Amino acid sequence: MKLEELQKEALDLLKNLVEIRSFSKEEDKTAGLLEDWFRTKEMTFYRHLNNVWATNKYFDPAKPSLLLNSHHDTVKPNSAYTRNPFEAEIEDGKLYGLGSNDAGGCLVSLLATFTWFYEAKNLEYNLIFAGTAEEEINGKNGIACMLPKMPKVDVAIVGEPTLMQLAIAEKGLVVFDAKVKGTPSHAAHPNDNNSIYKTANALKWFQEFDFPKESETLGKVKLTVTQINAGSQHNVVPGHVDLVIDVRVNDAYSNAEIEQILKKKAPVDEITARSLRLNSSSIPRNHELVKAGISLGMETYGSPTLSDQAMLSCPSLKLGPGDSTRSHSADEFIYVKEVEEGIEKYIKLLEKTLKV
Repeated sequence: MKLEELQKEALDLLKNLVEIRSFSKEEDKTAGLLEDWFRTKEMTFYRHLNNVWATNKYFDPAKPSLLLNSHHDTVKPNSAYTRNPFEAEIEDGKLYGLGSNDAGGCLVSLLATFTWFYEAKNLEYNLIFAGTAEEEINGKNGIACMLPKMPKVDVAIVGEPTLMQLAIAEKGLVVFDAKVKGTPSHAAHPNDNNSIYKTANALKWFQEFDFPKESETLGKVKLTVTQINAGSQHNVVPGHVDLVIDVRVNDAYSNAEIEQILKKKAPVDEITARSLRLNSSSIPRNHELVKAGISLGMETYGSPTLSDQAMLSCPSLKLGPGDSTRSHSADEFIYVKEVEEGIEKYIKLLEKTLKV
């Protein structure tokens, strides 16, 4: 197959994906489109729930495996859209539509790349492709449920929009629910234990608290209070104030360490982590995959956003066409040229890594 033909087919698939609603947990029909690709190409594939995966034709269990993964679920379109989010239109070189940038462009580019190498022999790595569900909600029925079903993964490329630059590290995430307690009372009576006033001090502490360990690639841990809730009526002092704290964790800490630090130091009465499973992730700078990308002119950086990398225990690289700043935005788009170049660059990267 010629590269230009593969690029055209990948863009056609992207248009079809955009025009089918695939909110998290509702990806059945887009999973069907991925199945159709494999059937048309006469490639063996597997499906579990709304996840579709395959291995290269000459898979060798004695070799390490490289996973090519991206997701086909989307968030819901926001109210600022001026276009039909489910209509794939190309204008001025931009392909518009929900999920075009996050992460449809990456998904079809990785699928095209997998197809390019599917029948290649004597590769240094096996290839595994996985088009997965529920990434946008870190759901249990996405890549997390796929890993036990697929062959062991030794290294991964996770397709997310990075402008085809090498995200060699990614921050983890811990969300905490906290409670500041006080004495409930009638607003007309004195109260020296007002939970709302006590919360003001807690908020100041969270704003000023600094985790001392800094990462070379990911910088500092980022702690942000994102929600606050208290009270039911104007004349009642509430007995407690509820807070939600979003913590983006660098690779200098484990999520469990962050939890212990906040439990010990935070000036709140209760604080509980919702989950500790979304850890930071990285790949060594001297890994052959990274060195291959650098040799092609790609730059390295640390990513502040979360992806399916958080579910992987192996070294992983986040890389893909598109721009992360367009993700979840109104009138989402990806440049057609970005997809075409993404496929070409993925292929060149793997040619170096697979020793083709």
